[in-house]
Amino acid sequence: MPESAAKRSSPTPNATDLPRREDWRAILDVLAERCSCRDFDGSPIDRSVLAGIVADGTEAPSSCNQQQWHFIVVDDGALKRRAWEISGGNHHFAECSALIYLCFQKGWTHGNFSVVQSVAGAAYHMMLSAHLRGFSAIWNAGIGDKSALADMLGVPPTFEIQGALAIGRPKPSAPAMKAPRRPFGQVHSWNRFERPAVTRYPAKPADEYPFFAIRNDDNPFAVWDPAEWDWGQIADFRGYSVWAKSPLAGVYVSRRQGEATAVELDLLPAPAGDGRVVEIMPWGGTYSVELRRRLPPSVHLHLAELSPHNLAFVEERFRQEGLPLDRVSLDLFADGRLPYADGTIDAVVLPQVLEHMPDPEAVLEEVRRVLRPGGHVTVSVRNRDSAYGRHWAEVESRAQVPNQGPFQPIPAASVEGWLGERFAVEQAVGIGSGTSHDAAVLTGPARLSGRLFAGRWRRE
Repeated sequence: MPESAAKRSSPTPNATDLPRREDWRAILDVLAERCSCRDFDGSPIDRSVLAGIVADGTEAPSSCNQQQWHFIVVDDGALKRRAWEISGGNHHFAECSALIYLCFQKGWTHGNFSVVQSVAGAAYHMMLSAHLRGFSAIWNAGIGDKSALADMLGVPPTFEIQGALAIGRPKPSAPAMKAPRRPFGQVHSWNRFERPAVTRYPAKPADEYPFFAIRNDDNPFAVWDPAEWDWGQIADFRGYSVWAKSPLAGVYVSRRQGEATAVELDLLPAPAGDGRVVEIMPWGGTYSVELRRRLPPSVHLHLAELSPHNLAFVEERFRQEGLPLDRVSLDLFADGRLPYADGTIDAVVLPQVLEHMPDPEAVLEEVRRVLRPGGHVTVSVRNRDSAYGRHWAEVESRAQVPNQGPFQPIPAASVEGWLGERFAVEQAVGIGSGTSHDAAVLTGPARLSGRLFAGRWRRE
């Protein structure tokens, strides 16, 4: 029995509550094995099979039985490629066998979302049908500009495009990983709401939180300051939400940073062949895989993370990238306390993570503690005193906290001061004069105005 299903198994029921099928548990266990796929082989699926999957979906419950849904199956290669372009980055839209766009007719029980719930129920029914037939699927809410999709698909303005299912056969190399489920005890209670505090995230105080006053791009109640979160809440948030992206080789890198990542990595010291290097809070592993490529094979790379789910994600990313794991340690830490003895680490890397920490200065003290004399810390941080910092304050911070967790850009001068109190500077620069993409290296006083402030410091 899959672990997730076993955790949800109920105690032995009374005789009057026994199921009518003897194979009920086996069926549910098979359904629980379903996992999302973003790496399809592009092979076609016969239209009669696709039609059968969609027909299975229409057996789902529908609000007032009105069935105000419509499903557009896209199997044309050119249209799938256009769908990928419109989505802004979902490469699997072009590689899947078919996309099924989920639509509904506007107007019915709009406020209670029952028509949305009906389409969602049908979509999951289709996913289970695909799973039982031996295919893989993924549910996508991020489909891009809906007006462009409506033009492409001929959807009238009285219908809404809710999302899309991508269905196909996974590549042999596709990660066969099911994203972690929360412990069952955290997500249910009896007769009243009860939920662990670590899973309840901060919100700005208000008498009420009206649903229609909150949008992804405009949430007046969102708390971006990590000092108002505790370490456990940040670990919980990041440990589940990062699974929004599969650990595919070379795919999920920051388009905003562009060439800036290479500039950051160029600041790394040259550790000894038997050295120990720590990256703190690697999240999805984008920096981690580049670190492993740049470091000598004999250097031991430690990845210090808040959540075991993040570490499992990064471990699979390494496999997908074809990188060895024999000199990589996946280390958990909590409450800002690093799991290393005093003076045992040669280099620490903090790539745009100080701004995610409830107490960044305390973590820098930890870095100083674990570094050996002569050891280095390489830091990059999003700079509040920059064009990006102003954009963050005026636009970005109005939105919902992103999947990588709460953060606030920090003034470069503050970061330089914190580091100067603890370490000797070897190199400090600004990176990027615009709000995104450019990687201009700024020196002298201009270093404090770059999108990123970055550098290398030494423990004396």
